[in-house]
Amino acid sequence: MAFENLSDKLQNVFKRLRGKGRLTENDVKDAMREVKLALLEADVNFKVVKQFIASVTERAVGQDVLNSLTPGQMVIKIVNEEMIALMGDTTTEITMVSGGPTVIMMCGLQGAGKTTMSAKLAGKFKSQGKRPLLVACDIYRPAAIEQLKVNGDKVGVPVFSMGTNNSVVNIAKAAMEHAKKEGNNVVIIDTAGRLHIDEQLMQELADIKKAIEVHYTVLTVDAMTGQDVLNVATTFEEKLGITGVILTKLDGDTRGGAALSLRAVTGKPILYVGTGEKLTDIEQFYPDRMASRILGMGDVLSLIDKVQAEVSEEQAKELEKKFRRAEFNFEDFYEQIQQMKKMGGIKSLLGMLPGMGQLKDLQIDDDAFKQTEAMINSMTKKERLNPDIINPPRKRRIAAGAGVDISEVNKLMKQFEQSKKMMKQMSGMMNGKKGRGGFKLPFGF
Repeated sequence: MAFENLSDKLQNVFKRLRGKGRLTENDVKDAMREVKLALLEADVNFKVVKQFIASVTERAVGQDVLNSLTPGQMVIKIVNEEMIALMGDTTTEITMVSGGPTVIMMCGLQGAGKTTMSAKLAGKFKSQGKRPLLVACDIYRPAAIEQLKVNGDKVGVPVFSMGTNNSVVNIAKAAMEHAKKEGNNVVIIDTAGRLHIDEQLMQELADIKKAIEVHYTVLTVDAMTGQDVLNVATTFEEKLGITGVILTKLDGDTRGGAALSLRAVTGKPILYVGTGEKLTDIEQFYPDRMASRILGMGDVLSLIDKVQAEVSEEQAKELEKKFRRAEFNFEDFYEQIQQMKKMGGIKSLLGMLPGMGQLKDLQIDDDAFKQTEAMINSMTKKERLNPDIINPPRKRRIAAGAGVDISEVNKLMKQFEQSKKMMKQMSGMMNGKKGRGGFKLPFGF
């Protein structure tokens, strides 16, 4: 999980601070030493850590904090505010230009996930009602064009290519003509990468920018490469000029140093982050939400975004009616499991709820749903729609079909009834208190 190690260490520091009725200046400085070590171990740039600790300490040792009724909470609040400032006070979004297609040139080193991220970005724009076009300008890496076509097909976005025998400038120019003719309002150019930065790479990118108007030059970097991300980003900015950065593989980076250092070192914002292997695993980067996650305060707004992306308002309303009438059945239960899996699983979702960051203590296993799915799949259509008819002989047949003991079926039936009652209660409690546009979280969360 992203930032897991850092989050655990910071939460332990804050737990000790909250446990003290009053804080002294030495208490604050001792805590800041631990925060400093935690950030350095998370591979945050040394200069960034030094400045961050100095800013927090200066604010935290003030009389308003030390004499506060809740000094520990005040220090945590300051850390949160400074962390948001570190990653960028505001969210930077890619906005559409008027009078023609918005052109985004993706650049970066080989292996950073640039081609996959191009398709993810195209899919995201399409889901927002845009008409994106992917352009294959990586004419060197074997199968790069085919990879883009396969991913483009998966997200339902057309790919413009002219093979490997044309220059990237000619391909880019022809792609712009094609986009204007076909009415594409977003053009995403996937360019070649190298194992390291060289003059040929930079010249090729510069040639594309001279030949066509590029509105956004977006650098894709692998979060798991740590401090090297900063060197790559700094060099690309100096030689080419970049608009912002996309961090891939953030889900596999338990340290998180790159995300915390990039803005401060390069002055360029993080635009999006890749959070998994699926082509839907891309999130807008919100500094305030990311700081909240790191400090164990949850990220409810991102959770709502995930739910709204998977559950339509009509589905939510229909489900709510079923909750109220107690008509929720195993068909609905199964559908909820599928939606939860699409959103990253129960661990991912609970990690966004305040106070639920240290999931290892809860020993939640997403694989447990596989057994539940097997049992539901062993039921007849009639049984799934009307669980009340599932008697002992039916339970034995379901258990045999799923390859489990009958006690597991009994456990599932009990959990199902408990969930049904909880959802009915929560649908009443949440009536009139829904999120933006109305939503229902899976399993009543």
